Amino acid sequence: MENYRFTAFEKTGETLFDETWTFENDETAKINGLQQIEEKGVANKTHRLVNSSGKLILFHV
Repeated sequence: MENYRFTAFEKTGETLFDETWTFENDETAKINGLQQIEEKGVANKTHRLVNSSGKLILFHV
C-alpha cells in the first residue's frame, strides 16, 4: 500500500481538500481516485493526485 496526496482548489486559491489517500498502486489510485473525486463533487475543480514520490497521477485545471 502506498500513500497518495490529494488536493483540490477553488479558482481563488482556497484549498478545498488536502488529504492523504492509500491505494495499492498507481493504476488503482487513478481508478479509485477518480471515483472519490466525483463523490466529493470536485471533478470540475482544480485538483491533483500525486504518489509519495511526487509523480502526478491525476490532474485537472
